[in-house]
Amino acid sequence: MVIIEREEFLNLPLRLFTYFYDKEESFMKMKNKKNKVDLFLDSGAFSAWSKGVEIDIYEYINFIKENEKYIDVYANLDAIGDPKATLKNQKIMEKAGLNPLPCFHYGEPIKYLKHYLKKYDYIALGGMVPISTKDLLPWLTDLFTNHLCDKKGNPLVKIHGFGMTSLKLMLKFPWYSVDSTSWVVTGRMGGILIPKKINGKYDYKKNPLKITISSKSPSAKQKEQHFKTFSPIQQKVFLSYIHEKGFKLGKSNFHKENPETYELKENEKWNKKKESIVETIIEPGLCNDYKLRDEINIMYFLDLEKTLPKWPWKFKSSTKKDFFS
Repeated sequence: MVIIEREEFLNLPLRLFTYFYDKEESFMKMKNKKNKVDLFLDSGAFSAWSKGVEIDIYEYINFIKENEKYIDVYANLDAIGDPKATLKNQKIMEKAGLNPLPCFHYGEPIKYLKHYLKKYDYIALGGMVPISTKDLLPWLTDLFTNHLCDKKGNPLVKIHGFGMTSLKLMLKFPWYSVDSTSWVVTGRMGGILIPKKINGKYDYKKNPLKITISSKSPSAKQKEQHFKTFSPIQQKVFLSYIHEKGFKLGKSNFHKENPETYELKENEKWNKKKESIVETIIEPGLCNDYKLRDEINIMYFLDLEKTLPKWPWKFKSSTKKDFFS
């Protein structure tokens, strides 16, 4: 199952919240929801570590205990780069009466994974976000071939993939769950995900197109092509998908104003305040509303999930070689 992280989409059935970021306002919104959702709580240890902030494990424990009835799964507070300390935190949380999801990280000694496999039926794999797909592939192949699946390829435990956004890796290995922020990153950068169409049908086994669709003009520095730079035939195909999902492209006009004296109207926003450019929204749509881009990108992942085999499914390894043990 694909777990969607953060933001305003509180009606989604599977949600991941990060303690480091979401323990206040966002989590309170979730608690006040009428419709039940499955909530996965991550500690956010990596985000805290990258900002030079330390999470107090006892505050984390207290937060979980105070909100345990709202949380379906909560992860251990992992110590970045220190598997021994991560295991220690696991034991501290268990001694406090909790049952956190243990996490084994890329590059850690395999003995820690073997320890978790003896005690738990649901394990997370982490530390993968900064690692390239090329380097993750042999590591994951080794784990699923020699440790996480039996000789027939059947998963021995449930596996969660933290930050698992590579379509190639999502499809190759029998994950029980993964989480992703690529939908929101793409949307906030002005883009949307569109599945490739083969013989008249959308093929979710191929990497989607990332089309920049924001109302800002195409830039030479953009990594992805802008909607405006495609041919009319290509644009027609993209618009077909957009309309099929119930969205509009939208329309905006632009004009320059003095940011120190100009007061924005109801249908206006600063597009480039440093350059004194105001965007007037003529028709709301994907080009001028990041929330709408978020929504259509979430729809892509939900449609992708429908094409995946039901867990557990057999993993077929191309090698039996143990790369890292």
